[in-house]
Formats: sequence, C-alpha cells, structure tokens
Amino acid sequence: MVSRTERKALSFHKTDECWCIIMNEVGSSSILVINRYVFFLLRYLVDSRWFKQWKKYVGFDSWDKYQMGDQNVYPGPIDNSGLLKDGDSQSLKEHLIDELDYILLPTEGWNRLVSWYTLMEGQEPIARKVVEQGMFVKHCKVEVYLTELKLCENGNMNNVVTRRFSKADTIDTIEKEIRKIFNIPGEKETRLWNKYMSNTFEPLNKPDSTIQDAGLYQGQVLVIEQKNEDGTCHVINFTYYFVLLKKKVSKSDVLFSYSVKNSNYCLPSYTAYKNYDYSEPGRHNEQPGLCGLSNLGNTCFMNSAIQCLSNTPPLTEYFLNDKYQEELNFDNPLGMRGEIAKSYAELIKQMWSGKYSYVTPRAFKTQVGRFAPQFSGYQQQDCQELLAFLLDGLHEDLNRIRKKPYIQLKDADGRPDKVVAEEAWENHLKRNDSIIVDIFHGLFKSTLVCPECAKISVTFDPFCYLTLPLPMKKERTLEVYLVRMDPLAKPMQYKVVVPKIGNILDLCTALSALSGVAADKMIVTDIYNHRFHRIFGMDENLSSIMERDDIYVTEDTEQVIIPVCLREKCRHTSYSHSGSLLFGQPFLIAVPRNNTEDKLYNLLLVEYKPPKKPFVKLKDCIELFTTKEKLGAEDPWYCPNCKEHQQATKKLDLWSLPPVLVVHLKRFSYSRYMRDKLDTLVDFPISDLDMSEFLINPNAGPCRYNLIAVSNHYGGMGGGHYTAFAKNKDDGKWYYFDDSSVSTASEDQIVSKAAYVLFYQRQDTISGTGFFPLDRETKQGASAATGIPLESDEDSNENDNDIENENCMHTN
Repeated sequence: MVSRTERKALSFHKTDECWCIIMNEVGSSSILVINRYVFFLLRYLVDSRWFKQWKKYVGFDSWDKYQMGDQNVYPGPIDNSGLLKDGDSQSLKEHLIDELDYILLPTEGWNRLVSWYTLMEGQEPIARKVVEQGMFVKHCKVEVYLTELKLCENGNMNNVVTRRFSKADTIDTIEKEIRKIFNIPGEKETRLWNKYMSNTFEPLNKPDSTIQDAGLYQGQVLVIEQKNEDGTCHVINFTYYFVLLKKKVSKSDVLFSYSVKNSNYCLPSYTAYKNYDYSEPGRHNEQPGLCGLSNLGNTCFMNSAIQCLSNTPPLTEYFLNDKYQEELNFDNPLGMRGEIAKSYAELIKQMWSGKYSYVTPRAFKTQVGRFAPQFSGYQQQDCQELLAFLLDGLHEDLNRIRKKPYIQLKDADGRPDKVVAEEAWENHLKRNDSIIVDIFHGLFKSTLVCPECAKISVTFDPFCYLTLPLPMKKERTLEVYLVRMDPLAKPMQYKVVVPKIGNILDLCTALSALSGVAADKMIVTDIYNHRFHRIFGMDENLSSIMERDDIYVTEDTEQVIIPVCLREKCRHTSYSHSGSLLFGQPFLIAVPRNNTEDKLYNLLLVEYKPPKKPFVKLKDCIELFTTKEKLGAEDPWYCPNCKEHQQATKKLDLWSLPPVLVVHLKRFSYSRYMRDKLDTLVDFPISDLDMSEFLINPNAGPCRYNLIAVSNHYGGMGGGHYTAFAKNKDDGKWYYFDDSSVSTASEDQIVSKAAYVLFYQRQDTISGTGFFPLDRETKQGASAATGIPLESDEDSNENDNDIENENCMHTN
C-alpha cells in the first residue's frame, strides 16, 4: 500500500519540474560559473548510489521505468554512510570523486528530498559552500573537503579542540569560534597565533583575511593568547619564537631571524603577516641542497616536484646566481607577473643555503594556488600536473620575448624535414625564449595521414616533457563473494582476474575456474543499503562495476530463486515508510515447495597470492610512444584536402632533445566507472640512456643521458604518497627526499614500480657549474641556421662525441 506521502512524491517525481528543482544549477562537475550570487550558494552531498536508487524508484530514466513505484526499490532515508569515515558523522572519506561517489544538490533540491524521504537517523546534512579560488584566474568551486584546524589556548596547548572551516571563512570567524570554545569574554584582549613545526609561531593579525589567503592548511594548530592585566603577553611559554623578517638589502631579499626567550616580553604590532615567511632553522651547516620540505597537508606531490627541479643543475644555478632577476617579465599576459619565478627563487635559495635541514614552502604554495586554483586546496594532486604548471609558469615569467609576434603556421607541403624543422624552431624562439626553453624544450615531428584522400600533413612541434604510455593492463581484479545454495556452506571471498573490456559472463567463467561452480549456474548481484541494488545480465559490461561495489555471486539451482531482505520493526520512526528498517546483507534462496531457508552466513576471506609483476624497459615505452596510431572518433583531425574531420593515422617522432629530458610515465588512467593505476615495473637506466636510436634527425650524433632525479608515487589512484630520489650536484651522491626527511640512497633503490617522473641530464651538459657548454646565442645560431653544432666558447677542443652531442639540443 503506497502512503499519501509516497503518492505525492511519486506524482511529483513524474514531472520535469522535479529534476529542474533538484538539479538546479548543478553541472557535470563541482566547478561553477561565477555570478553575483555565487557566494550565497550551498551544495549538499548525496551518495551517488542512493541517488541512483531514487532515480530507479521514480522511473527517471526512460529505459528503466519497469520498477517505478516498486516498494522493493524504495530508496528509504537518504543514506550518506558510504561517504563518511567510520564513527564520524561529518568527516568525509578521502579522495571521493564528484558524480562517481557523490552528487551535488542545491539547497531547494536537498530540502525536497529530505521532506520526502528524511535523512538516515544519526546522520547530518553534508553542506558545502561555493568558494572562489585563484587570484588572477578566478573560478568558483564547491569546497567538498573542509580545512580541519586544531585550536588551543597558550596556557594549555595539550587541550586541543578540532573544528572544520571553509577556506572562505575569515580569521575573525575562527577567533570567534575559539572564544566560544574556551569561554573567553568578548571584552578580553586576545591575539591569535599560527603554530607549526614544533615551536615556531606567527601572528594572525588580519581578521578579514580568509583561511585561503592566510595559507592555513589541514591540521594546522592555532593558539589563542590572552593579554595579562598589565597589557603584556606570555608568548614565552614557547621555547623559541622564530620570525624570518623579509628586508630589502640592495636588490636581493635577505632573511633575518631572532628569538624571544623573555617570558614577559610582548611583541610590537605587526604589519601584513603575508609579508613574513617563517621557518624553523633546524640543524645548521647542512650540505647545500639536502633540505627537506614540510608537508602542509597532502602537499607531498608538490614537495616531490620541487626536489626534482631543485636537483636539476642548470636551472638551480640560474636562480642561485640571480640571473633570473634581469629576465623577469612582469608584463607578459600569459605569465604570473614574475611572482612564481620570484617565489621559486626564494625557496631554492633557502634550500641551497646550507642553513636548514628543512623549510616550509608555504609562501610558494600560496603563490601557486593564486595562479592555479586547482592547487590551492590541500587535497592530493598529481605531481606531473604541478610540474607542467611550474615549467610553463617559470617560462612565461622569464620569457625574454616582451612582445610576441603573430606567426602563421605552415605545413611541410613536401619540403625537406630539415628545412621545416629549422623553420618551426625559429618560429618557436620568436615567441618563446627563456631558461626553460634552453634547458627543457625539444622538438617532435608529427605525421598525420588522411584515410580518405591519403593527404600527408607533417608538422614540427616543441615539447617540454615526454609522456610515455605504459603497456596497458588488459585485465583487472574484482573482489566478489560467492554464496552457495547449501545453507551450511559459508560465503567465500574471491579475487577474480577478468578482462577490462569484458562482460558478466567473463566474471562467471573466471570464478567458475576458482570455485568449481558452473558459470551458467551463477547469479551476479550488486548489494547496496541492505538490498539488491542490481541483478546483472550475462551480457552486461564489467566496466559498470566500480571499485567500492559489493558484488555477490549466488549459486543458481533448478528451484525458484527469491530475493530476501532483512527488516526489523522500528518504533517512533519518521524515516521508515513501513515501520521497519533494513539491516544486514540480502541474499538469494532456492525455495522448494515444502521448505524455505533464510539463514545469514558468515564471511570467510580466502588467502590470495598475486602473480609476479612483469616489467618493461624504458625503451619499450619510447617505442610505444612512436608507434603509429589511429585517432579516436572523439578527437578526429580536420583534413584540409577533404574539408572534413577524419580519423587519421598519427605518428610522433623525436627530432631534437633538450639538455634535460623529463620523462613522464603515464601510470594513471581514467574512465567513467573506474580509476586505475598501472604499477608495472619500468626498468630505466641510471646512466648512459642512449636516445640516438630514437632521433630521426640525420644530423644527430650520439645522445646519452644520465639520471639526476625521480619522482615516486606509492599507493593507488586518488591517494598515496609522493617522494623523490635526486643526485646532489655538489657531491654526486644520491639522496631520498620524503617531505621534511632527507636520507642517503643507493642506486639499487632507485628503479622501482613507484617511479613516476624521470629527470635525465645529457652527458655533454654535465660540468662543474651544471651549465651546458654552449652559450645561448651561439647555440641558437647553430641550430636555427645550419643544424651544425659549433665549438664551445669554454673549450674549443671538445672531443668528437661531445661536439656531436650538441646536435641533440635544438638541431633542426
């Protein structure tokens, strides 16, 4: 019997108005268009599985209306337990993804659903603000993950209270919350301090600044201090108070430090705290470059990228010698007004000063977040994506070209490759000329062939790094539970290897080989919220099964199969339409005419031994990169001859390589239903990587590289941890960088399945200074005009191999 409330809800759901209200202003992601009302917006998270169940119940999809209004698919109270950490009604699980794990609803839509179905008892609405991110490149985004801050008083810093705040909340909002928590009267004068790295503090004296502007990060400790009756402050219960004051001396910024140890000393008022950077000195007299970076909250990806760039000798020498100052481009519309370059230079100087065992890159991260909002929060990000942004940002901030000319791109049109390559590189230098181009840029040859008219298009394009594909895994592993019809047999958990592009029958066949149950005697189900969320057909695709789905496979028999759900009666419930609540796992039973069974089973985990991991060589990945491929239907090429978009064949080749070659191993793959990381071991050489066999430039000589740094990623998709191996340019030894920790490393540790981004330096550019031998003007003249390398100004007696190696740089 359908209740009055349900009839009203179902009737409403049948109209288009329902979807307009519930999904109003919600697009395909959490990124929103800026408008004048955006800062008043809230979004509510709903578990995507509950939302799919609701859509099925109301018959939203035209192809899935056969269960509309069926009580067996009634969604029940909104249940967000799948999004929350165990035992916490507001703390989200890490690495949730929009639309895959949750749906964002506007306020009116959320209120409608709650009025119809209520919210699961014991849960609270998960409301999130829409916040503006970025300084010059602005956009608005739903702040799904709040910033968790630890709050305490200076008199008792062991009594810590945790609260979550939006990045849009101000320092004043935080201080009011702390006053409320610790019952501090409104008339009492207070001062708020930011505590980090043991005994290091800074004043937070700009009440209107937001958490984002102040650079506060996840887990940050804030201390509130009350003034004494005589107006003094007891800062001193803190062993040390270090302030690095930025003062202008000549043209460079010099950092000074002092400590406060007087227990009754009260510090004077401060100017804008954003002009200060703070760092605990740690141990003194460190080896330059052996400086860790504090983790600001999921910023290991940034630390790993910085350590790799820091140990790239030509780039680091450029900044340490202040050569960047005369090349800062403040007017480049594509740049960051020189801010990224200046902030990076300051950080590098601290890391190579030999004064610190670790520093805090908070000021640098703040600058990055202002220009690249995707990096402004404290969620885990991709190290390679940050590297790409930094290399591009540093290039534009240091671009020697002040006014970029318009250049008409030309096709080869049958001209010799050497001529077209020279022209392409010269055109590139007319618009792009920086230390980043000098060190990291090389040249691709791209060949497209139209399948209809056989038109051949050849272009030469610059690149800053190589993204190499790894041989794709054709299989994936699914965890499933096998429930036999024997009531005395316990359900067994299996890890089944199935084809990535396969169907349910493939799953049943693989499970049959492990269990002995015939594949045609299996029923595959997806269980959610104590009910059968879905019963799969044998021809359905496995791609629709996500990682967090609970898949149960039940043995079929000749008897009638009936799904059974478990309910318990509830008293005084406002959220259960039938006075009962589902619990436990549902199951399928075979029902003979004279007997039934509805017994719950215990689960037994089967021991699983994974097969040995295969490995591939780095050269295999390069060969795969240069293999001819057919363009997909979603990214066709416009043929100028046919005047239509065609799925052409495309081939990439290497024409010239830079002094420092950055190799990105493409380990991560994404699809609508799943995320995957390829953990294949790639065997790459530490020294003598010979790239000459992959260069199609006939004038290119030997081109050998030595490894100088590696960014590692441990863990799976959406999470994990980044570290780095790097070779110190001064002592030639390898070190392991894990956030603030730095330790010695050996070469046999470096090659692992965690390797993600590789940094190679060409052998002929390795010298005492870390600079490549040819000066800029000579090098450009040689590559652009003739393709024949000239002798170094430093040493005209270079041996033949070194001279030939110069051709690898920008020979066209």
